[in-house]
Amino acid sequence: MNALRTLISDRIRSHGPISVAEYIDLALYHPSHGYYACASRRTGRAGDFLTSVDVGPIFGALLARQFAEMWQILESQITKPEPRIPNPEPRLFHLVEAAAGDGRLARDILDAAAGQHADLYASMRLHLIDASTAARAAQVETLGPHVHILASSSDALPDSVEGAIFANELLDALPTHAVVMRKEGLREMFVDVRGDELVPHEATPSTPALANYLDRAGVRLKIGWRAEINLRAIEWVRRAARVLRRGFLVLIDYGHEAAELYSATHAAGTLATFHRHVSSDWHSLLEDPGERDITAHVDLSTVTRVCEEEGLVTLGRLDQTYFLLGLGLGDMLGTSSGSTPAELKTRLAFKTLMLPGGLGSTLKVLIFGKDVGVPALQGLSYGGRLT
Repeated sequence: MNALRTLISDRIRSHGPISVAEYIDLALYHPSHGYYACASRRTGRAGDFLTSVDVGPIFGALLARQFAEMWQILESQITKPEPRIPNPEPRLFHLVEAAAGDGRLARDILDAAAGQHADLYASMRLHLIDASTAARAAQVETLGPHVHILASSSDALPDSVEGAIFANELLDALPTHAVVMRKEGLREMFVDVRGDELVPHEATPSTPALANYLDRAGVRLKIGWRAEINLRAIEWVRRAARVLRRGFLVLIDYGHEAAELYSATHAAGTLATFHRHVSSDWHSLLEDPGERDITAHVDLSTVTRVCEEEGLVTLGRLDQTYFLLGLGLGDMLGTSSGSTPAELKTRLAFKTLMLPGGLGSTLKVLIFGKDVGVPALQGLSYGGRLT
């Protein structure tokens, strides 16, 4: 029995069954034994799952293009200076990355900004947010020559941001409640202990917020359907919207509209674990806590509604493929002949980011603005193509 399993079992014996959300919180984020706490990196070919960052620096370079455009929009909307100040200093552009890990994506963005977007680079101040102390400790080394741009490294969002907040695959990894509909009504899934085993346990929901969430989403689960309700994700989005004083919020994640997420298509729920690139369903959830990634798809409809309730304007929602094509991924592919090993690797990276069924179609991009109008962003050139 691993140390975290012992800790969880002892807690249950002392205080009773815990919700799946509390279990996931411990399994992923326990400060000593949690999955994300025990290493600064868990992704890549040698890790447990693949992200857009793992295919190479292309993803970061394309994001740099979008952030450069966002910076230009903010700069162009600044009130013109008085005549006695003909050349004012440009405003700082605060770039906040949540779930930043060891800073690899930020490094790719900064490499591209330094070489291709000098004005953005000169104005940028970077804030890296991650729950893992191991990951935060590695950020300075990862950033290398760009470390002077790092304004803060923390486990929480800054109190005020003018610029852009973005999160790549954060919301799907936040602890989620799990529910099932029975004849007697909505039931929540808990984790109990039987002997030395962690076992699932159904009971009355721990909070009325779960039923309220489904009501607000217009969802009616049928008997036997399982689903996830991620209250923590909504709390994070609400907080991000409130600290964004002016600028953009960019969310990239796995997810669906509520009508699809809570439908017969996903009647078994979307909760899954990943270990060495093998995905498993609910049955593996309680195995080896702290040694597997745990994820559930995001309710894009509710995320969008909450952002708008907090005063943000929805600028676009689309598949990652179309977002990256709008930023010039297709043009970059056209300049690579694929005749050398390096070019072949680059073309493979392009395909991984673009092809249907891969990262390009399964990941969704949501972009919101605050006090920036409704600009025609380059990344939204293909419109709201959400499949």
